[in-house]
Amino acid sequence: MLDRFDLALLNEVQRDDGQTADSLAERIPLSPSAIARRLRRLRSSGFIARTIALLSPRLTERRLRAIVLLQLSEHADLKGKDALEKRLSASPCVQYCYEIAGPHDMIALFDCESMSQFNAVADELLASSPTVRRYETHFVKREVKFAPFAELDAGDLAG
Repeated sequence: MLDRFDLALLNEVQRDDGQTADSLAERIPLSPSAIARRLRRLRSSGFIARTIALLSPRLTERRLRAIVLLQLSEHADLKGKDALEKRLSASPCVQYCYEIAGPHDMIALFDCESMSQFNAVADELLASSPTVRRYETHFVKREVKFAPFAELDAGDLAG
């Protein structure tokens, strides 16, 4: 079960997981050892799924990024949809993929070295798939905000 200290810790480490227990204790009223224990528990219980490093835009700004909206075939079977989702999930060029409501069925963010790589990946994953009826590509001109954080509060306490 999570408490308010766990939520505060989760909010802090989402923004910077490299903080020490001592620096976290300056903002969360717990001892550094209690913070370290809680972080171990949060990781082992799956509340922290993984720790990643976000690269500076100066390393990634020259890469081609595309937001792709997909419409699936009206007759797409579950097996075909599952296979498409597995191929998208396995591709290192697909940074995220969500099933969505509305006129499109899925949205994905592709990150590629070049237009030729994007074309090859899109052909392999999308154009060749009988599950994909059509897809629409929007190329990213520049990143305005990227903040993959979920601000947790008391309403998020697991019961």
